[in-house]
Amino acid sequence: MQGILLFFHILVCFFLIIVVLLQSGKSADLAGAFGGYGSQSTFGPRGAASLLSKITTTLAVLFMVTSLLLQVVAAHKSKSGSVLGQEKPAARTQTSQPLKSGSDAAKEQPKSNPVK
Repeated sequence: MQGILLFFHILVCFFLIIVVLLQSGKSADLAGAFGGYGSQSTFGPRGAASLLSKITTTLAVLFMVTSLLLQVVAAHKSKSGSVLGQEKPAARTQTSQPLKSGSDAAKEQPKSNPVK
């Protein structure tokens, strides 16, 4: 299941890249070359969406859906919803003597002789 989904995801990515690269920019006409605004300006009149923009929208939605599905499949496969759940516990170090509380440790401190 994950292999088929991954293949479909890569295929969608490939087609999305191609469709985006085939589209023309917002000011790709002659007026855009000299700093003017064409008919596709931000607040200007806008025609119906072209076929390439519809395909881009569809592929973008498919990309997001396949990305989420891949994450869900990976989470079910690992049996843990968190990356931290897969972390191995750190090795514990053994001390030769058990740790003592603060008051016990203060009592057993060797007293130093003052230097004369």
